[in-house]
Parts: sequence; structure tokens; C-alpha cells
Amino acid sequence: MAEKACVKRLQKEYRALCKEPVSHVVARPSPNDILEWHYVLEGSEGTPFAGGFYYGKIKFPPEYPFKPPGISMTTPNGRFMTQKKICLSMSDFHPESWNPMWSVSSILTGLLSFMMDNSPTTGSVSTTVAEKEKLAKASLAFNCKNPTFRKLFPEYVEKYEQQQLSSQPVPEQVSSMPAGADKSRPLLEEHDNSPKDEVNRVKPLKDVKNQQRKSVPTWLLLLLVSIFGVVMALPLLQL
Repeated sequence: MAEKACVKRLQKEYRALCKEPVSHVVARPSPNDILEWHYVLEGSEGTPFAGGFYYGKIKFPPEYPFKPPGISMTTPNGRFMTQKKICLSMSDFHPESWNPMWSVSSILTGLLSFMMDNSPTTGSVSTTVAEKEKLAKASLAFNCKNPTFRKLFPEYVEKYEQQQLSSQPVPEQVSSMPAGADKSRPLLEEHDNSPKDEVNRVKPLKDVKNQQRKSVPTWLLLLLVSIFGVVMALPLLQL
């Protein structure tokens, strides 16, 4: 069970972190245990860890701040072993070098700085730059599979979901034209004002006029025949 001084100190540090966040560092205590903190370190630009999000835990002893905490990392990173305690001057590997004035923010800032270095230590691993970069790209997806991470760091889960949406290809518009049809043809037919089309539109008008000229009303024919018959019959009437 945590001592009263320990609880007060950790509560004070959490309030300070909320009021004045530390660059590239996010840390929150477990809702059920003030002695267990969870953190996320963001990889620094210009390093193989750029774009990476590294999730881990800090276990504080009940005697904190008079005794140092244990620190471990959960996200595969290419620098430290996962689920193993990391050897730091600020961790329980070196209680003789611990300073009670150090806080959660100073511990994690020191861890981030040491992560960017290549110095070997207990719990460290040796990997290539390419391997570190590959793990950095996959780090957020890995973290979001962890229920505790999703619960404590919803802003990173939202960030991951946005990345997933932005990486999806835009669906192509499906055409209703038959397969193999020339998609440009309807457009050309709609806007094509070629001389050939003008001739085709004018030709029917000429045909109609010709038909009008050729057709003679029936009544006019009958009238002409009647007049012709009367003229021919006049000599016969005079006899």
C-alpha cells in the first residue's frame, strides 16, 4: 500500500503534467493504482524513431519519492527489450544514484534522451536504423491493440483511426456504360457541331419544300378539267 506522502507526491506530479505538458511525453496513472503509471514517448525528428509512439509503464514503490521506480517498455522499438526493466540512473537498477527531487516528467525526459542514444545497457538491444524505422511506423497500430492503451490514451487511438482513413484509396466512379464502349463518344456526339451534321439537319427541310412544290390540290385539278370541258363544248353548242 502506498504511503500518504507517496500518494500526495504522485497526485501533485500528475496535476503539474496536465497543467504544463512535457514535449514528446505523455504520462497518466492507472485509474485503479496510483503507483502504476503508463506513458507514451514520441520519437524525435531526425532520428530513426521519428513518427514512432512508444508505450510503457512506470512502477513506483510505496516509498516514492525516496526510492526510485522501475521502468519498462511495451512497444517494440529496436532500442530496448519489451516487458523488461530498463537500466537507468533514474530507475531502481541504481538506487544509489536516485535523487528524490526527480519527478515523472524528468524520468521520462531522461528515458527519451537515453533512447535516442546508442549506449548499451541492461535491457537494451542492438538493431539497424532500417529496423528502428520500420518499428516506428508500426508502433501506433501495435499500441492500439492493447485495451489499456486504448482506455488511457484515446487521443492516440483517434490519431490512428484518422491515419487509417486517410490511407484508404478514393473509390473510382463506376460508369454505367457497357464494357468496352468509348467513354469519350457521348461527349463528342453531344458537343460535335461538324458541317456534316449541319447538312443532315438542312437536307430534310429541302425535301419538305420540294414535296410542297410537287403536290397540287385535287380541287384545282377538277376545276381545270371542268373549264377545259366547257371550252371544248362551246363550238358544239353554237351548231
